[in-house]
Amino acid sequence: MLAYFWVAIGGALGSVLRFGLNGLISARFGETFPWGTLVINVTGSFIIGIFAAFSDPDGRALISPGARQFLMVGICGGYTTFSSFSLQTLRLVQDDEWLYAGGNVILSVVLCLVAVWLGYWLGSLFNSAK
Repeated sequence: MLAYFWVAIGGALGSVLRFGLNGLISARFGETFPWGTLVINVTGSFIIGIFAAFSDPDGRALISPGARQFLMVGICGGYTTFSSFSLQTLRLVQDDEWLYAGGNVILSVVLCLVAVWLGYWLGSLFNSAK
């Protein structure tokens, strides 16, 4: 039951971070294209990649499974926004903004995969520096 509590706290923190950062990005770049969601998903993918590599059972950081759940499931899960991405893409399609919709899908998938790979690679570098 304690694990659920820590995941919920982490999720709340991640959600607040997402809300704040999305507001800042939207205010700066507008909402025609969902830049906030894209930035959040890419940075969240990068961060979870680092956590995954760095806190892996063979990794350098010896953190408890509960701390790993707090960081990866809670904070990263609350911070990233795949449901928002899906709804925003649907709205772009409904508004006949096919170029923006396709760009959002391609950029989100490619950049998030690159970010998680880079994060994992960076975390692995820290592991090899034992």
